[in-house]
Amino acid sequence: MRDRVTDPTRIAQLLASEVDGRERGAVGPLSVVDADRDAAPSPGGTRAYDVAAGGTQIATVMLYPDRAAVEGDERLLAAARDRDLPVEDGGATVPDGAAAKRAAAALAERATV
Repeated sequence: MRDRVTDPTRIAQLLASEVDGRERGAVGPLSVVDADRDAAPSPGGTRAYDVAAGGTQIATVMLYPDRAAVEGDERLLAAARDRDLPVEDGGATVPDGAAAKRAAAALAERATV
């Protein structure tokens, strides 16, 4: 049995891999931009990178001691809720590596709205 990936930095890396592999119609591919390779989780949250679609920033990925989170507008948060990701304080929690695919799907949906 595989161990569950719960390290916030590793979760953010998995999400970045999912994001960079997605393409969406007229808005073009999702992409990771302005990544901070030295970002480390902190109680107040540390920005790891932004996510852009068609050249426009649509989200920021943050690192907390117990999770990674994707922060964005209400359209993004609604898409995250639809994929059973916990949402609070303007961000969707990505609690483990398996949730990275759902978070990437929410970002892709947001990019098409």
